[in-house]
Amino acid sequence: MIPRLLLAASCTALLAIPPASAQLPRKGEPAITAQTQRSGGVLTPEQTALQFDHADLAFEVLPDAQRLNGVATLRFTARAPVARLPIDLDRNLPVSAIAIDGVALPASAWTNPEGRLTITLPRPVPAGGKVTATITYGGTPHVAVKAPWDDGMVWSKTPDGRTWFATTAEGYGCDLFWPCLDFPTGEPALVDLHITVPKGLKAPSNGVLVGVDTFADGRTTWNWRAKHPNTYGIALNVGPYEEVRGTYKSRFGNSIPMFYWYLPGEKPQAEKLFAEFAPTLDFFESMIGPYPFGDEKLGVVETPHKGMEHQTINAYGNDYAKAPEGFDWLFQHEFAHEWFGNQLTAANWDDYWLHEGYGTYMQPLYGQWREGRARYATMLQGERGAIMNRMPMTQQRITTEEEVYELDKGGAGQDIYNKGSWMLHTLRGLIGDTAFFDVTRRAVYGRPDPKPGNFTPRFGSTKEYEAIVRRVTGKDYGWFFDVYLRQAALPELIETRTGTTLTLAWKVPGNGRFPLPVEVQIDGKTRTLPMTTGTATLAVPKGAHVVIDPDALVLRRSIALEAVAAWKSAQAAKAKPQ
Repeated sequence: MIPRLLLAASCTALLAIPPASAQLPRKGEPAITAQTQRSGGVLTPEQTALQFDHADLAFEVLPDAQRLNGVATLRFTARAPVARLPIDLDRNLPVSAIAIDGVALPASAWTNPEGRLTITLPRPVPAGGKVTATITYGGTPHVAVKAPWDDGMVWSKTPDGRTWFATTAEGYGCDLFWPCLDFPTGEPALVDLHITVPKGLKAPSNGVLVGVDTFADGRTTWNWRAKHPNTYGIALNVGPYEEVRGTYKSRFGNSIPMFYWYLPGEKPQAEKLFAEFAPTLDFFESMIGPYPFGDEKLGVVETPHKGMEHQTINAYGNDYAKAPEGFDWLFQHEFAHEWFGNQLTAANWDDYWLHEGYGTYMQPLYGQWREGRARYATMLQGERGAIMNRMPMTQQRITTEEEVYELDKGGAGQDIYNKGSWMLHTLRGLIGDTAFFDVTRRAVYGRPDPKPGNFTPRFGSTKEYEAIVRRVTGKDYGWFFDVYLRQAALPELIETRTGTTLTLAWKVPGNGRFPLPVEVQIDGKTRTLPMTTGTATLAVPKGAHVVIDPDALVLRRSIALEAVAAWKSAQAAKAKPQ
């Protein structure tokens, strides 16, 4: 670890601050390369050869110039012989010096033409060997256009004109502001953060606050330590924050510190939001299991963008919106990612329905926890109309973030949220609550009996999730996941009624096996049809009133919703100027 007080001084000296007359970057500037915009994808042998042990990251935020200076000390263990270090770093943050194991390298030893900093080592590192790279860099980082839907720096002002700054990096990746391994499994085991900010500003960040150093000119360095942070979950947040704090007494016996950093003048609203923290935490611990970062904190910070699941320092920018369900969905959704995203991290972007599907399902599930089945059903129906079914939720290959989230690049887009949520709702109805929550706990913690101290953050996948379902239930539900995850079109339930005979038949893409049970209500009485062969025939009294799937337990094709979507599309086309 670099000494803290010396660190801030070295950061300041990296680059001269441009004159006040210099033009500040606009949104989308400076431009980034395709390499920097890319996160994840197929890894090279050089990338997979690195085990990321520790990142010591020192930043100085220079808001007047909208610049960022940094010194990153990265420690790796080689899984295979390593001759070069491929480190992702936006080329808008040029490197001024690199040292390997404390020895300075000549500038000819590194290159970064497109956003992957490649460092040629003085000598190869054998398998099992360790290497430490200290990288000094700084410049004008990319400014987000509309965070968090795109990424970068968010430079803003508080209502009274003071600096308000944040970072987002889920899509384009951590390399927007620090040298990292920009893929899901590139998590460092431990991160130390040292964030130097101007006088009067605070810098809440990930993990545990180790201390705050104050300089003669009023600048402060905020020192944080976080274990196993998600790569895009590391965040800088700077502002004249005020703070509300408390302690949650967990049902698992531990005490969890809770913090909310908010802007001055918002104390009444901030305290109301903070009052949601403990009940929401109790819900998750009751339904899923222990809060994964109880030895660090539950942290939330108000940001000049909507929100993001930054590990133990979730971004919140929902303007304290009120909703009929009586809780703040944005806070609840981002907090859900502490379990589904930060504790359980998908090893491949293609499996990010595990993050977003579960994260979205937690809202109606919390509605049910608070108010019962009517609220659950109402919130689920709100999600149902947003399902698009244009592409499968998984592509069964290693993908980049863009190839998952962006429709024009072949991704499922928002379906990993809403369709993922509805798939989980259907799965829960299929296998029952006991099995469903057992599956969920095993997927999240890697074990059925999580307790504080007996688990650490882990990587998961769709393949593993299916195996867990098979192990818990004793049945192979490949047919279920084949349709919902690996096909775009929803299963269709064909109804044929002739006289007193009602026939139901599942029609699925590829005409495969789909024995999903269906409830049928006949004159107010409900029975379950096993649909073992994908079809069922039953006698129905003449004139009887029949309702299929009366409690909406099954995600299936809806011609009515398709008609609504087509009508909205036509109306939008009419509204466009000719």
